[in-house]
Amino acid sequence: MNNKYFYILILSIVFVSCKKSDTPSPIDPPVTPSSFAFSDLKVNDTYSGFTYYGLNSSPVIKITFSSPINVTSVGANITLNDDAGNSATFTSKLENNDNTVVITPSALQPITKYTLNINTGLLSKTGNKLLSAIAVSLITAVDDMDKFARISDDELLTLVQKQTFKYFWDFGHPTSGLARERNTSGNTVTSGGSGFGIMALISGISRNFISRADGLARIQKMVTFLKTADRFHGAYPHWLDGNTGKVIPFSTKDNGGDLVETSFLMAGLITARQYFNGTDAAETALRADINTLYNGVEWNWYRKDNSNTLYWHWSPNYNWEMNLPIKGWNECLITYVMAAASLTYSIPKSVYDAGWAQNGAMKNGNTYYGVQLPLGVANGGPLFFSHYSFLGINPTGLSDAYANYETQTKAHTQINYNYCKANPLGNYGYSENCWGLTASDIPNGYTASAPGNDVGVIAPTAALSSFPYTPTESMQALKYFYYKLGNKTWGDYGFYDAFSLKDQWFASSTLAIDQGPIVVMIENYRTKLIWNLFMSAPEIKTGMKNLGFSSPNL
Repeated sequence: MNNKYFYILILSIVFVSCKKSDTPSPIDPPVTPSSFAFSDLKVNDTYSGFTYYGLNSSPVIKITFSSPINVTSVGANITLNDDAGNSATFTSKLENNDNTVVITPSALQPITKYTLNINTGLLSKTGNKLLSAIAVSLITAVDDMDKFARISDDELLTLVQKQTFKYFWDFGHPTSGLARERNTSGNTVTSGGSGFGIMALISGISRNFISRADGLARIQKMVTFLKTADRFHGAYPHWLDGNTGKVIPFSTKDNGGDLVETSFLMAGLITARQYFNGTDAAETALRADINTLYNGVEWNWYRKDNSNTLYWHWSPNYNWEMNLPIKGWNECLITYVMAAASLTYSIPKSVYDAGWAQNGAMKNGNTYYGVQLPLGVANGGPLFFSHYSFLGINPTGLSDAYANYETQTKAHTQINYNYCKANPLGNYGYSENCWGLTASDIPNGYTASAPGNDVGVIAPTAALSSFPYTPTESMQALKYFYYKLGNKTWGDYGFYDAFSLKDQWFASSTLAIDQGPIVVMIENYRTKLIWNLFMSAPEIKTGMKNLGFSSPNL
C-alpha cells in the first residue's frame, strides 16, 4: 500500500474515533428495586396502633402486606424478644393468599413487655424487600393466679407490718441506728425518715416483733448519736453521715438545718418518750435525753427575722438563700404543731394563721370526682400530704378555723382513689384494686405523683398508708399488690417503692419515708397506738389548743 494512502486511512480512523468520544452514547437510568409495604395489623383481632396491653400468654398477631410473602424469609426476619433481649418462641404461617403472616407465641410470661420486629429482609414471592421495618410492642396481662397462699386479712396486715418493719430494724444503720435514706444509701441516714422509723419501731415492740428492751436499746442508740450530730440552731439537716453525724448536703445550698425533717424526727421522739414511761433508769434517761433534743430546736428562730411564717431551711454558708416559706396545704402541718408545742422556742398563733394557713388562702372547697375537698390544691395533690403529719396527729374529730381534718384526709384519699379508678389518662393497670399516687421513684427518676402529675406509676405506700381513711379500698389494693403482683412488688423489706404496669417497670428500691408510714398508719388503723401516744404528750395538747384546734383527743 502507498504510504500516502496509508497515512490518510489512519487519519480518518483517528478523526472518526474523536467524533464518537465527543458525543457520549445514552446511559440507561439506574434500576430501583421494587419493594412492598405493610398494610394492616391485628392482635387478637383488634387494631390499636403498634402497642398492645393486657395480652394473654399466646396472642395471635396478624400482619398483612401489600404483596404475597416468601415463606422462606420469615424465620430470619421476624423476631420476638423481651426487654432483656431474651427470645420468645412462636409459630408462623401464611394466610390471605400469603399476604398475611400469622404469628402465635407459644407461652409469653405475664407482666412482661415483648417487641415483635419485622425487618426489611422480609421478601415477597417476587423477591422484593419490605419497604420499612416494623416494631410492635406486646405487653402481657397480670396473671390472675395467686402468687402467695391466702391468709386472713388480719394476718396479712401483720405480715405487711412485720416485713416492712425490717427496713428499720434489720437495715438500720449499724453505728447510729438511724434509718438509711433508701436501700442503696450506705452511710446516708435521714432525719425525717428516722422519725417515721422510731414510730415503726414502737409499733414493732407493741406487736412483739422485737422485745421492749431491744427496742429501747435501739432508740437510745439513735438518741445518743443525735446528741452529738450536726445541728443548726437546734434543727437537724435532711441527711447525716451515719458514722460521723456530719451533715451530708441534700443539695448545694441545703447543707444546714431542715425544719420540716426535724419536725418529723421530733414527732417520732416525742412518741417514743410517751411510750417508754417506765420508772427504771434506762427509760427515765431516754425521756430526759429526748426532752433535751426537742427543747433545743429553735423553732422561732426559723421565722427568719421574726417574720410571720416558718422557713424550711437555713445554712451556715448560704443563710436563708433557699428561701422556702412553709405554707399550707401540704405535709408540713406537723412542723407548726411541733413549733407551737415547744416549751423553749414556741411560735404564736399568728405565725400559724398568717404563715401556714395564709389567712385562709389554703382553703379549697371545690368538688373533685364527686368529693368536696376542704383544703389544698386541685384534686388534693400527692397522698403523702395526708400521711406524714398524721402519723402522730390524730385527725379523727380534729378541727380548727380552716377545716375538719377527718373530712380533709378522707376526702383527699377518696379523690385519689376515684381518680385512679376513673383513669382519665388511660394508664394501663389502674383500677379499683390498683391505685395510689404519691411521691415515689419512677423510671429513671423521682416525682410527686398526683392526679395533676400522673406518670402512670403506682406507689404501694399511697394506698397502704391510707388504711385509716379508706380501709375497704386500701385492703383491695393490698390484696392485689400481694396476691396478684407477688414478688414483682414484694421483697425483703415489704413492698418495693413503686411500679408501672403501663411501662412494665418495677422498682427494686425501698425508701424510709415510704416504708415508715405503711407500718405506722396500719397500726393507727388497727389500734390507734401511735396516735394515742403522740396526742397524749402534754405540750402537744397545749400547743394544738393554742393554735385553735379542738378534738376529743386533746
